[in-house]
Amino acid sequence: MKEVKLSRTDSVPLHDRVAAELRRDIANGDVKPGQRLPPAKDMAAVLGVHPNTVFRALRLLREEGVLEFCRGRGVTVVGTPEKSALLGKVRELVDFGHRQGYQREDIIDMIQAIPR
Repeated sequence: MKEVKLSRTDSVPLHDRVAAELRRDIANGDVKPGQRLPPAKDMAAVLGVHPNTVFRALRLLREEGVLEFCRGRGVTVVGTPEKSALLGKVRELVDFGHRQGYQREDIIDMIQAIPR
């Protein structure tokens, strides 16, 4: 991770900007799938933020399917920003389907019925 000091005046939440920096590093190939990330306190020092901000960004990326937390082995990159974006759209679809009265299984059936 390159040394970056995040601006405190931006309206985007700090943890979202930290997550964006990590996504950018993965997209640029600076960090590759299978690679472990440095400890959160080290990333916080490089970015000029509190370690809890980094932890929050890491949890967000874990929820997106980009990172995996392994006890005793740290945080590993397991996905790409593209996979993260796709997962976000899938979640939107499932949420939209639920609001329309469909169950997850109904949505899966619809997707499987789409010709390739």
